[in-house]
Amino acid sequence: MDLMQYKKQNPTDYIVVDVRNAPPHLKKTKIAGAIDIPLTVLAENLDKLPKDKLIIVYCWDVWCHMGKKASIMLLKEGYDVKELSGGISAWNELTLPAESLV
Repeated sequence: MDLMQYKKQNPTDYIVVDVRNAPPHLKKTKIAGAIDIPLTVLAENLDKLPKDKLIIVYCWDVWCHMGKKASIMLLKEGYDVKELSGGISAWNELTLPAESLV
């Protein structure tokens, strides 16, 4: 999905969730404004995610399956969810807005 285009058209209708299972010093960066809910604790933190907004999840890269697993879990719980293709790796490669975690 083209997150940048969606952000321009719907600036408050979505939440970006970083589902990577790693401490900040290993993650190093995250998408600007994303909230951190690792896949390992996502099920216990569903109350942090509103069902009236699009939830956009991402993980490391195209080889990472955490985003897909998170998407499936959220879909089963009734959320409108999309997975960001390419994860943080593609995001950083395109030099899109990111926040440092170190």
